[in-house]
Amino acid sequence: MAIKLIAIDMDGTLLLPDHTISPAVKNAIAAAREKGVNVVLTTGRPYAGVHSYLKELHMEQPGDYCITYNGALVQKAGDGSTVAQTALSYDDYRYLEKLSREVGSHFHALDRNTLYTANRDISYYTVHESYVATIPLVFCEAEKMDPNTQFLKVMMIDEPAVLDRAIARIPAEVKEKYTVLKSAPYFLEILDKRVNKGTGVKSLAEALGIKPEEVMAIGDQENDIAMIEYAGMGVAMDNAIPVGQRGG
Repeated sequence: MAIKLIAIDMDGTLLLPDHTISPAVKNAIAAAREKGVNVVLTTGRPYAGVHSYLKELHMEQPGDYCITYNGALVQKAGDGSTVAQTALSYDDYRYLEKLSREVGSHFHALDRNTLYTANRDISYYTVHESYVATIPLVFCEAEKMDPNTQFLKVMMIDEPAVLDRAIARIPAEVKEKYTVLKSAPYFLEILDKRVNKGTGVKSLAEALGIKPEEVMAIGDQENDIAMIEYAGMGVAMDNAIPVGQRGG
């Protein structure tokens, strides 16, 4: 069956190590789009960290979409307007922020427009996330956070060895209550239980009347497994972590 939708991870897949897109990849995407295939950037980044690439790839037209925050938000590519959203609550945020301190990891949280940290010793990886995703970084004590904030994801971030020790201390019930996955050696992402890249791709495919067997998904990390497994054609990059190579 012909492929009608291609979901592409960004960091480690679409992008080179210097965060640029190779001419060969640009040409391949353009060729697919000329054949009427929906090409969808599917990423843990917020829309602000995707927009410049959408513009570069000329993927801001009516009918273009992107999937951000690891599937928590499906958006129209042109203006970022919402197609589907699933967020964490303020109570989730307070619980997980406290947990991060208990297990010994830095922590930050994101809504649609801002990256928040309650860590006075702000992690290098929080600053890095703000820079790469081009999203403002704000310090705010947890108890002073607006309780109406819709958190699309929260993250434990730290040096890989420190983060791995923290992960080992996370209670099993947390991993049952939330979607918990690594997107990089220094990033652990926590989302609503219903959210992953697979559910984001599924939501968009169903809205467009596209069957799973008409979907291709390409990725390289743990957070890409769900969409690789959902797609009729799942592709794990040569540089994929071993667990990621389970996908089609």
